Amino acid sequence: MQTVLAFIVIFGGLVFFHELGHFIFAKRAGIMVREFAIGMGPKIFGVTKGETIYTIRLLPIGGYVQMAGEEMDSVELKPGYRIGVVLNDDNVIEKIYFNQNKTYPNIYFMEVERADLNRELWIEGYNEDEELVRFNVSRTAALVENGKETIIAPYDRQFNSKSVGARTMAIFAGPLFNFILAFFIFMALGFMQGVPTNEPIITEVVEDSPAAVAGMQDGDLVTAINNEPIAEWNDLVAIVQESPNQEIAVDVERNGEALSLTMVPGVIEQEGKEYGQIGVRYASPMDRITNPFEAAWYGVTSTVEYTKMILGLLGDLITGQFSLDMLNGPVGIYKSTEEVAKTGVYNLMHWAAILSINLGIMNLLPLPALDGGRLMFFAVEAVRGKPVDPQKEGMVHFVGIVLLMMLMVAVTWNDIQRFFF
Repeated sequence: MQTVLAFIVIFGGLVFFHELGHFIFAKRAGIMVREFAIGMGPKIFGVTKGETIYTIRLLPIGGYVQMAGEEMDSVELKPGYRIGVVLNDDNVIEKIYFNQNKTYPNIYFMEVERADLNRELWIEGYNEDEELVRFNVSRTAALVENGKETIIAPYDRQFNSKSVGARTMAIFAGPLFNFILAFFIFMALGFMQGVPTNEPIITEVVEDSPAAVAGMQDGDLVTAINNEPIAEWNDLVAIVQESPNQEIAVDVERNGEALSLTMVPGVIEQEGKEYGQIGVRYASPMDRITNPFEAAWYGVTSTVEYTKMILGLLGDLITGQFSLDMLNGPVGIYKSTEEVAKTGVYNLMHWAAILSINLGIMNLLPLPALDGGRLMFFAVEAVRGKPVDPQKEGMVHFVGIVLLMMLMVAVTWNDIQRFFF
């Protein structure tokens, strides 16, 4: 249960901040947001505030912000439609009823002849006396069908009516907020846990390992290997990994005394390559800070560092140095969260920050159906001076969704085989 809660809180939080970015910049641009959803699939909870419904959906694998004018959002009143309308004191339509199987108070019935619910906002048709009448429609009029009300979206409130710059920011803001969230998590860790010093101080020596046989002890500070000074833990790791089955001289400091140890790293094999290993565990010493500027700088540097690391892994994937089988889907992320949760809340926060950066980068990839794919079409529009045909763009995104779903199924199947078989 602890793992389930940790997964829901972390993944839900990442999705919330991602969608919050879309939401805030859409509203700033004057775009009507119809729904702010956390999760996918059937709705399990929803509350309407103003013109937006905020929902929680069953499957915790994503979320979305539905903006007016996207997908199947427009409503068209065709000639011959029988509707009922409610007029205000100025004879302006406030509500439009599509089904008339109920009796509504103060309703005016008419058969539509012509209508524009997009730009000029009016309806023209014949009333019950077969007189041709015309009414203006309020910008906040509601369409009512089967008891469900939907506020109309005048063209200037629709996504596609906005400039390329405004649309770009509304889409880019989602991934941007994932990086911002990672920054604040790392900043909080700097205050709460401290900043890693990366000093090469051995946390634990594994029993019967090459390090144990050589006499290394917990708390030893490694100062040099083969007379090469060691300043950080990564320096030690790099030399050891490059020295499988090769004798190395390790200088350490123990209780103020300098000692020289000799050991032969063991061999481990990963992806067909051999690496050295001496058998020690490491957790960086932490330097507590109280200066908010230092914490903020730690947030920036950590976010940049992990961004570079993830981009490097993507590069390895493209060049074939990183196997597709090593990717994690929802099951893999869940299992990793389970392991991290056992090590404490700080490590869980650190894991959440890394996942947030990963989510931001993945969404910026120029692939159809992702935010990056949409940004790519905006770039083409900016160069051409006109948008790509919506039908062609829609087809590209549809194909992208199908391919992404196939990839998700493949990765999830790999996760299941890896963890349960």
